[in-house]
Amino acid sequence: MVCSPTAQVDPPHSELMRPTIEPDTVVANTNRLPTLIDSFGRVHESLRISVTDACNIRCRYCMPETVLGFLPQHRLLPYNSIARIVSILARSGIRKVRLTGGEPLMRPNLEQLVDQLAAIPGLQQIAMTTNAMLLADKVESLQGAGLTHVNISLDTLRESAFKQISRRDGLDQVLAGIDAAVSSKLIVRLNALVLREINLQDCIPLVEFARNRNLVIRFIEFMPLDADRQWSMEQVVNGCELRTHLESHFGPLASIPRTDPAQPSSDFGFIDGRGGVGFIDPVSKPFCQSCNRIRLTADGKLRNCLFGREEWDLKVACESNATDEHIHSIVSDCIKNKYGSHGISSSDFQQPERAMYQIGG
Repeated sequence: MVCSPTAQVDPPHSELMRPTIEPDTVVANTNRLPTLIDSFGRVHESLRISVTDACNIRCRYCMPETVLGFLPQHRLLPYNSIARIVSILARSGIRKVRLTGGEPLMRPNLEQLVDQLAAIPGLQQIAMTTNAMLLADKVESLQGAGLTHVNISLDTLRESAFKQISRRDGLDQVLAGIDAAVSSKLIVRLNALVLREINLQDCIPLVEFARNRNLVIRFIEFMPLDADRQWSMEQVVNGCELRTHLESHFGPLASIPRTDPAQPSSDFGFIDGRGGVGFIDPVSKPFCQSCNRIRLTADGKLRNCLFGREEWDLKVACESNATDEHIHSIVSDCIKNKYGSHGISSSDFQQPERAMYQIGG
């Protein structure tokens, strides 16, 4: 399927107007450490931090229906250790952090971590990805602590489909969390993962929902990271197919120029300027060549790729009072061992042992 060419439009108004941590307001960090560059010349500026593997729903593309147990408290990387690692990496050029899970709001007192991160010189963005079920009561305190962005998962507006995907109830809580976030000063985006047999029909209502709130919604391909290992290409709906589907209802979509060459999505806007859509296609259209992300798991393991099979232990390093330089050397070694691509399309691809919720979305 070939998508039609598009014109270009500016980002939605909400993305232009909402505040963030501006680079020129960040105190310069003079105690620099070497920049984090892999063997393919990719400079790493983004760190995704899972704060817990626990979650209050059981999405079939991420988790098993029954979990025997989540990580006990003593195995989680403490907030002070997370803040120390981020402080070291900010001296190497890390500019963006994103808190993930599991469901990050399942970790108690998350505002304390956000507050610690907001005090680190050099960070330009402190973001969080959440299912929003616990967000309504937390928006004000998280924003006050220094959170700048929130991505909210919303795969359907139908309660029956929500339960089929998440294997739990709670759509009303998600919608309440979205409305609370939209009313705040946070930059808000919606994420929808499409499973062909369950929620493909929901894409147009989801876009209408986002447009009514002047939000961008990004559609994500189903990736081989589900705990049940039921992934197959037959269930994947790629961005080109979705774009054709949406244009049949909304009319032509106009390409939005990339402001960040490392962003994973191809973004489009509507002629009337309300809202926007993005397509993240790691399976059918990999963006590995511009990847600038590394990942820290809830138990303190560093990963250089979502689909990687190797991990570098930072929790042990922190517990042994390793020097900043030693911690930096572990991170540097991790990044130098990063592959050129995740290799999903390769015949010898092997799904990681950990599922999405154990790595961090």
